[in-house]
Amino acid sequence: MQRLAVSFCTMIMLLLFTGNAFAIPGKTKIPLKAIADTSTIVAKHLDQKAIDKYKADEDFNYNGPGTGKPTLWQIFWNWVWYHITKLFNSIPYGGKILQYLLIGGSVAFLAYIIFKSLGLDPIRLWRGEATKVAMPYSESLEDIHGIDFDAEVEKALAQHNYRLAVRLLYLKCLKQLSDKNLIQWEIDKTNTAYLYELKNGEQRQTFSVLTNRFEYVWYGNFPINKQAFTDIDLLFQNFKKQLL
Repeated sequence: MQRLAVSFCTMIMLLLFTGNAFAIPGKTKIPLKAIADTSTIVAKHLDQKAIDKYKADEDFNYNGPGTGKPTLWQIFWNWVWYHITKLFNSIPYGGKILQYLLIGGSVAFLAYIIFKSLGLDPIRLWRGEATKVAMPYSESLEDIHGIDFDAEVEKALAQHNYRLAVRLLYLKCLKQLSDKNLIQWEIDKTNTAYLYELKNGEQRQTFSVLTNRFEYVWYGNFPINKQAFTDIDLLFQNFKKQLL
């Protein structure tokens, strides 16, 4: 047994010696070799004429107009806003106050426009006075078949109320279209709905122009004088001839 143990130890030592004798030496690092790029590079050039064309096109002017030297008006407003901003920045939470004032002013202006378009007087409404501006014809209640348009137009012109006269001409036009069964008139129907009911392309185009003129004057509250009314009246007369 003792002899067997000695033989086993001798074999282990022999294996260790043999392993060290036949150990693989460390690998030598092979240096990397640079490979020259032999591909051909073709330089591309932009078309200068095309570039000049795009520069001259306003649709590609992303900086917007007036990017050159500022005008005196722009300089003035830049000065005003600079001092306003400086003033509010000197106040605690001044920036927030300025922001809220601008938002409130924008909302108030928008509300004013909406009230005016509905025929309401915002100032009198605020005071609790009469809430409706005096108008002979209410959009929601007027019946085009119950109005003597010629007499009412003459009455409006005698009072130099050209804005109302334009509205009467437009309502008279709707009655003419309804009488010829070109549209189905209803009190609450929009002008755009009447426009799409017209099948004739020429009539639709002319009626679109008349609708725009009417809406600019009535809803946009654009000022109109006698000469402007005469021009609009001529457009309505020409449209009436198309319906004959």
